[in-house]
Amino acid sequence: MDLSNPRSSGERLKQSQEEFIEMLSRLEVEELLVHRQPMKRHDLVESMLRREHQVKLGQRLERLHPADIADILESLTLNQRKLLWNLMEPAIRGQVLLEVSDAVRMTLISEMPEEALADSTEHLDTDEIADLAPDLPKKVMRSILKSLNDQKRKRLQEVLAYPENTVGALMDFGMVTIRDDVSLKAVSRFIRKIGKLPDQTDKLFVVDRNNVLCGILPLGTLLTSRLARQVSEVMVSNVVCFAVDDKADEATRAFERYNLISAPVVDGRRNLVGRLCVDAVMDFMHEEADEELLKQAGLQDEEDLFSGVWASVKNRWAWLMINILTAFTASRVIGLFENTILQLVALASLMPVVAAIGGNTGNQTSTLIVRSLALGHITPSNVRRLIIKELIIGLLNGAVWGSIVGLIVFLIYSDPPLGAVMAGAMLLNLLVAAVVGISIPLIRDKLGKDPALGTSVMLTFLTDAMGFLIFLGMASLFLL
Repeated sequence: MDLSNPRSSGERLKQSQEEFIEMLSRLEVEELLVHRQPMKRHDLVESMLRREHQVKLGQRLERLHPADIADILESLTLNQRKLLWNLMEPAIRGQVLLEVSDAVRMTLISEMPEEALADSTEHLDTDEIADLAPDLPKKVMRSILKSLNDQKRKRLQEVLAYPENTVGALMDFGMVTIRDDVSLKAVSRFIRKIGKLPDQTDKLFVVDRNNVLCGILPLGTLLTSRLARQVSEVMVSNVVCFAVDDKADEATRAFERYNLISAPVVDGRRNLVGRLCVDAVMDFMHEEADEELLKQAGLQDEEDLFSGVWASVKNRWAWLMINILTAFTASRVIGLFENTILQLVALASLMPVVAAIGGNTGNQTSTLIVRSLALGHITPSNVRRLIIKELIIGLLNGAVWGSIVGLIVFLIYSDPPLGAVMAGAMLLNLLVAAVVGISIPLIRDKLGKDPALGTSVMLTFLTDAMGFLIFLGMASLFLL
């Protein structure tokens, strides 16, 4: 990082994106102009022009972190992205593939020859290859496995065997292990012999002769303790560790709770098999957050913004179809009260108010429930108390805001019964919204389904339909 540059990393990344887009756009324009000029040997001129730009682009790429290159690639059109991708060295390509979004990764992989793909990924660490494995062709994976030594091949196969979203699938093997019966002086000498510690190393893992985890030795303790002391004297025995089959989301909460940088991972016999680091945890958290946002919007998968139109269309069809069906159903509820609306036109302008308030209230409730389910805060012992609390909140909000809206309607239309109906409809629909906002995610979680998927769509439908039914039904009973 250039400390002499006072700009934030976000500003530098934005400037780099703009520079690459400008350079690639200029290359496209210049090639088009050359192609249109009446001259001989267009191919030679175009080749020289492209080579000149490639040198400039390559020099600029060398100064960027793979994560920044990934962001730049995601902001480019398919043609620009392909040109920039072809300029990268295989080792850099592998690192960038780890950083780009799943959708863009699939686009890049689909356009790469299998041999080039194997060259780009065989330079990666075992855990990094495991991250890419689901997206790589089987032939490429076989080639990568053949290129690895026995130890790395075994480790890769072990990681691939763990189910997705478990600690075993996220762990890496970059830990430094020491014995508990050696001196700190021997440990220091061992570290100097290694020369370089793996990234995210804040502690050494202490094991016995059978590789059973005994504790940890923080680097701070190693630096501040007398070198003559034994590891067993200064190590921490009560440590946070994870089993390979622990759920990844539970591990992320532990990292946040205990401010961990790294933690040991053990098997059923407490043998040390790997470590879990904060960078893998953060990546998992970001992926989970992105997936939840997509699911709430009714998108099946993440999209490459610059991919083909047909892929994006298919990704959005499923829940659009459901939206259409639910919208037609809600419209039929209105159709049942056509005569009522014709006799009192004001109802037509007030219906959306009831439905919108109910939808917003339900979304607030469901968002809190989904988040609490994800954090493990909702249990069978407290769910009843939570439901009662949300119903009371819905009742109080309905009473307060229903009264306010009812008063506003009375002042606008000078019609006390209409204001009273509006207040009553608001109260009842906010209660419905509270019930629906709680019920949908809890029921889906009980059935083993993702509580976030489709909750917003179904909630909007139910609060709209019930809001129309309650408001127009009360109007039919008390106003006509």
